Amino acid sequence: MIPRFAPGVRLHHDRARARWVIMAPERMFILDEPALEVLRLVDGARNLDAIIDALVEKFDAPRDVIAADVGAMVDDLTNRGALES
Repeated sequence: MIPRFAPGVRLHHDRARARWVIMAPERMFILDEPALEVLRLVDGARNLDAIIDALVEKFDAPRDVIAADVGAMVDDLTNRGALES
């Protein structure tokens, strides 16, 4: 699975709110820091395993914990139409 942003959806720094958001047609998702770390790696080239591996290396955390969290977030954003694979 190679996650990528759906057409018309992008990662954007909202200066008015001083935070990163996902901008989508007629909606916006406000991101927390962990979500931002994941979504910065969504480039349409890396598969989900590569994203998880990069996060495991960066945060020196158990792979199974990161995999569960990232998988749940990607599934949620896919169901909401922000990501596709």
